[in-house]
Amino acid sequence: MSLFNKILGNSSEVSTDKLIEKYGRLLCEEEKVELGFQLIRDTFMFTNKRLILIDVQGITGSKVEYKSLPYKSISRFSLETAGTFDLDAELKIWISSESIPSVNKKFNKSIDVYAVQRYLASKVVG
Repeated sequence: MSLFNKILGNSSEVSTDKLIEKYGRLLCEEEKVELGFQLIRDTFMFTNKRLILIDVQGITGSKVEYKSLPYKSISRFSLETAGTFDLDAELKIWISSESIPSVNKKFNKSIDVYAVQRYLASKVVG
């Protein structure tokens, strides 16, 4: 991930092997990481069963919050693509009946956001 993207807060893709190596203990039996992204210290990954958000907190990073969002609890999502002057794409996810998005992630232009949208749609819509 380039320094420029880190400063802008854009996520970059992480290999599933690295995610399994680091976070494999979070996975259920028969759960597989299918797609993952990292933003500075935070990570989010899509598995075949849920979306897992990993929020590293504090200066030392010793405190970590793990959020698990089953796909059935996602009520809607939106994708805003990058433009000429707006260099990042943005994914927003709403949980159940909440009026504001529970998840808001930005992606740099190297990420195929249509593939991310297609993946999420296949999990949420079926």
